[in-house]
Amino acid sequence: MNFEFPFAELPAVLRGPRTERRRVLVQGSAFWGTLQDDGQLRLDDGRLLDAEAQSYLPPVDPSKIIAVHISYRSRSLETRNKDKPTDTPTYFTKPPTALNGHRGQILKPADCTYLNYEGEYAVVIGRTCRNVTPDEAWDHIEGFCPALDMGLQDFRDTDQGSMLRVKGADTLLPIGPGIVRGVDIFAQTLRTFVNGLLVQEAHIGEETIWGPHYVVADIARHITLLPGDVILMGTPCHSRSVDAGQTVACEITGIGRIEGTVVAVAAPRASALGVGHAPTDSPEVRRVALGFDERVPQLLKDNLRKARGETA
Repeated sequence: MNFEFPFAELPAVLRGPRTERRRVLVQGSAFWGTLQDDGQLRLDDGRLLDAEAQSYLPPVDPSKIIAVHISYRSRSLETRNKDKPTDTPTYFTKPPTALNGHRGQILKPADCTYLNYEGEYAVVIGRTCRNVTPDEAWDHIEGFCPALDMGLQDFRDTDQGSMLRVKGADTLLPIGPGIVRGVDIFAQTLRTFVNGLLVQEAHIGEETIWGPHYVVADIARHITLLPGDVILMGTPCHSRSVDAGQTVACEITGIGRIEGTVVAVAAPRASALGVGHAPTDSPEVRRVALGFDERVPQLLKDNLRKARGETA
């Protein structure tokens, strides 16, 4: 049984030809289409549209979204100072209402200070999956999407166990613009940008600790995965906070690019009445939100300072 990569023979979802399915909003109605080589989007009804000019909806409709805590070596080295964070993967969930489309608005409430980016790739389930081996798991994966697993770290003191508000608030999961198959995910490089400047970078095959086949088989030991379900595969080092007006993008070679713009909004009305745990700026919050700069490449740190308008 093959837990490792690269493989002697690529699973079907990783072999060409490349195909990409997108969902767009056209005059108030949602349509699916397939991206063409010439940059047009062919809707399933036959119409051809300029893909770049469309308004995109998330290309998934999951019953659940499950995320791996840490699955990149650089992230483990930064946060844990060791090559592997735990013996086996650990997980949290995000509600489907966190979904956001390509070029959408990412909301940062006025009472929160730390909205962190995490560039990731998402695994989309294509067939009902339960009690499978890692080798069998590949046949249940529809494809992959770029994703931004944004997080309001101000709630880490109270929600660290569940990550519910940290990672589950509305708009905190831009994903898409399409679901891609026929590309070897392990041969790709993931990059995150803030205002066009590179702030995260990792070769997926070189840095991945647990591949998607292992993660799917692990989760499906006890939880049935349904078509459209999403698994977020973690982020490399240098997750940091962004401010209103900044644009964040995750680009994965061979897969695509998702982006969103951070927008300031008022604090929730109930918060002013003292409802619930208030956002905090504690040492634990700052430890995660600000990270460990001494353990990440200098270029990424310099670029983030430039994106913020600071002197490098």
